[in-house]
Amino acid sequence: MRRVNKAYKFRLYPNAEQMNLLTRTFGCVRFIYNKMLGDKIDYYHETGKKLSNTPAQYKEEFPWLKEVDSLALANAQLHLQAAYRNFFRSPKSGFPKFKSKHRHQDSYTTNNQKGSIRMEEGRIKLPKVGFVKLKQHRPVPNNYAIKSATVSKTPTGKYFISVLFEYEEVIQPVKAENVVGLDFSMKELFVSSDGVTAAYPRYYRQSMEQLQKEQRRLSKCRIGSKNRNKQRIRVARLYEKVSHQRKDFLHKLSRQITNVYDAVCIEDLNMQGMSRSLNFGKSVHDNGWGIFTSLLDYKLSEQGKKLIKISKWYPSSKTCSCCGNVKEELSLSERTYRCECGFVCDRDVNAARNIKKQGILVLA
Repeated sequence: MRRVNKAYKFRLYPNAEQMNLLTRTFGCVRFIYNKMLGDKIDYYHETGKKLSNTPAQYKEEFPWLKEVDSLALANAQLHLQAAYRNFFRSPKSGFPKFKSKHRHQDSYTTNNQKGSIRMEEGRIKLPKVGFVKLKQHRPVPNNYAIKSATVSKTPTGKYFISVLFEYEEVIQPVKAENVVGLDFSMKELFVSSDGVTAAYPRYYRQSMEQLQKEQRRLSKCRIGSKNRNKQRIRVARLYEKVSHQRKDFLHKLSRQITNVYDAVCIEDLNMQGMSRSLNFGKSVHDNGWGIFTSLLDYKLSEQGKKLIKISKWYPSSKTCSCCGNVKEELSLSERTYRCECGFVCDRDVNAARNIKKQGILVLA
């Protein structure tokens, strides 16, 4: 038996008064994050030292900060500290940036303290906000404890809450007998070692013409006008639809694979670097390979199964899955793999078979 932390996301339906308080909380969290970051930067330029500041130091100067959940402000401080740690640990992650009112998603996180967050039938209690109506579309775990909750608002004006539950679960490890290798494909999402493709519908490409049309209309609207806000919501709804279509497809596909196989082998790819270096940004982001692998990972682990990641430097495409010979050169235009031993196979199927073999070695 092990302790499991898992978040469940539900749709919220706050009333007008609760919407007003949530909007103020979003603004206060964004303000305190930017204020603390700005003071840290100014203090460092003046003294060359690090400033240790907390939200409590600003409540006398800005008394309206006392009107919202204090834990939401405390979590903003923790997020800022995490951003600093990530920067000093890996400068490539970038220096912490100021949060924009228009470019960042409205959200805040609060913690459960002595039942300050609790769920009842069709409602959830939040600090300062009170009981908010929610759509509980799935059952929560038995004998759970709520650790925290993150409230967010989408660009289309919908409210959601992600509740983090902690509970105990017994997971029996499964012996890996049925193993499959998946090779990433720009067009099909993946090709399996069994020769099966995902046949990804490419939802973004399907909606691109309509998106371009609505984006052109948005660009012609006067900034700050009501018509611009209406058009912005139309564009946001289109993007939201594409995102929901993609997630629905990937959820169902990952569940099918999880139910059939005991272990899944993939390459540990850097999708962001691939989209930049190969100029395949739209195709890479439309496929959602990173989301797909994350879904596979947690669904397999819940059933005691494994997701094996092979090094991205392993030459899966250049290696012959029959004799093991490695080609020195193999261009992207060559879609059929031909080996000196006489083996002929589709390039992606050959790579998937090699990934499967390497995964089996890792399992062994």
